[in-house]
Amino acid sequence: MNITFFLGGMAALLLIGIPVAFALGLLAIGGMYLFNGGAFSLSQIPIISYKSLDDFTLTALPMYVLMSQVLVVSGVGRDLYEMASKWFRHLPGGLAIATLFCCAIFAAISGSSVATAVTVGAVALPEMTKRGYDKRTVLGLLAAGGTLGILIPPSVPMIIYGSVTGESIGKLFVAGIIPGILLTIVFMIYASWKTRHIKEKPATWSERLEASKTAVWGLILPVIVVGGIYTGVFTPTEAAAIGAMASILISIFVYRSFTFSNIKAIILSTVKTNAMILMIIVGAMLLGYIMTILQIPQTITQFATSQQVSPWVIFVLVNIVLLILGCFLETISILVITLPILYPIITALGFDPIWFAVVMVVNMELALITPPVGLNLFVLKGLDKTNTIAEIVRGVVPYALIMMLFIVVLAIFPELATILIDRVK
Repeated sequence: MNITFFLGGMAALLLIGIPVAFALGLLAIGGMYLFNGGAFSLSQIPIISYKSLDDFTLTALPMYVLMSQVLVVSGVGRDLYEMASKWFRHLPGGLAIATLFCCAIFAAISGSSVATAVTVGAVALPEMTKRGYDKRTVLGLLAAGGTLGILIPPSVPMIIYGSVTGESIGKLFVAGIIPGILLTIVFMIYASWKTRHIKEKPATWSERLEASKTAVWGLILPVIVVGGIYTGVFTPTEAAAIGAMASILISIFVYRSFTFSNIKAIILSTVKTNAMILMIIVGAMLLGYIMTILQIPQTITQFATSQQVSPWVIFVLVNIVLLILGCFLETISILVITLPILYPIITALGFDPIWFAVVMVVNMELALITPPVGLNLFVLKGLDKTNTIAEIVRGVVPYALIMMLFIVVLAIFPELATILIDRVK
């Protein structure tokens, strides 16, 4: 009865167009009123709301979002793309390889898939189509390449995962390094094969060195942020503040793009993004409170662990559920809604929670490119209004299949996600 109320209520509220944060909150309030003492239980709302945001790990979130917004308006993405094109364009499908390389580097700077898709796409889309690349292929490549922003650290979904589960943000960040690099390489191999008929004259060494010198500031940022965390020089929260400050200084003194005219836009965009994420967290924590009172997560965990089936069967079912949810919800919503239920199940079945974080983020990458609400699809549609969402989806299907196969690889070789984390506190 209780589970039916929450599942049916969530579906109904989302179908009528209620924003996710408010749908979660309304459902939680309804559950408190009906199942936990009527109007008196509503006095818990401000207490739970405050506690859900009174979390030190969440202080990193605004800084990473700010860093992402600053870099979008700077010239970092343009210079990274120019450097990558000089180094890779002579290879079969060289600009496709360069674009994915640029996506990976920008992902390691910004931590945002949308920022990666927008920044790299704005430069790469006209350049690649001008040089004979099929537009559908380019749009699919950019949509998939943009998803790397949430796997390669820093990663906003990893921060949310750590905040909800209590796992180390530093370990979560580091766990995404090898899988992120491997997935980028596989994307490159496929893109090179797909566009192998296009090959350009190689750049001279002087052109390569000049482009690299210009782009060096973009290459330094991920070294500072991720390298500092891995070596223990600073915590992920300190890394967020240092990265945000470094991005501002680079934009001011190197690119001269951080002007008074765009400061307002940067701040407003940062505030809106953070407010959206934090409101979803508050709504999810309110819903989590009443579901815990009613012992719904415990009941589901007990049911899952009591089944006479292999834990891998449950793992497959979890991935199917995440894939379905990814078609209708955005990544932050999926994380905060499902983690209070999935995390106890995964740990009870004996799976490594850090490894599962990487698996879950790959699922969130899929959510960014699966219709009808894949965010990166609409980002690319905004960059080129001559193509339909259906055409972009056709271009992105091969990369979605690669991600699904990559989840299988992670299941077979979990060390890919855990081999580096022992040195991180």
